[in-house]
Amino acid sequence: MSREIQIISKCDRLTIDEAAVESCLRKLDLDPRFTVAEGDLSVVFLGDDDIGELHGTFLSDPSPTDVITFPGDPEFGEAGEICVGVERAEAVHQEHNVTLSEEILLYLAHGWLHLSGYDDKTEEDRVSMRQAERDSLAYLLDDRSPPEFSLAD
Repeated sequence: MSREIQIISKCDRLTIDEAAVESCLRKLDLDPRFTVAEGDLSVVFLGDDDIGELHGTFLSDPSPTDVITFPGDPEFGEAGEICVGVERAEAVHQEHNVTLSEEILLYLAHGWLHLSGYDDKTEEDRVSMRQAERDSLAYLLDDRSPPEFSLAD
């Protein structure tokens, strides 16, 4: 399947290797464990203000968050949209003992997993999601480094 992947940054401080991000998403698309509906995908990188606004509008919580995923409608050729909170990644990556790039890749994988049917609303769902995150990151990083992300001061 060939899907269009649109990558947008609404965070002026962010520098992205778009080709590497697209390559990671295309690799996930090849793994039958993480099947996403046919259709185009958009990925939007947002700062705290913008992701907080989305979080408030759609999930009634105006605080900034790490990732929000919107499923698409395959009838209209849409797989969905992954919105990544890059300033959240900046705030927590050191606590998680990973690089900024690894934290953002986790958010991308997490969003992809939501589109492939994983959820994290219940404890049982969270356990399955965490395992799928580990599996998808191991798969993505088995032969490469994460896409490079950096935030200007």
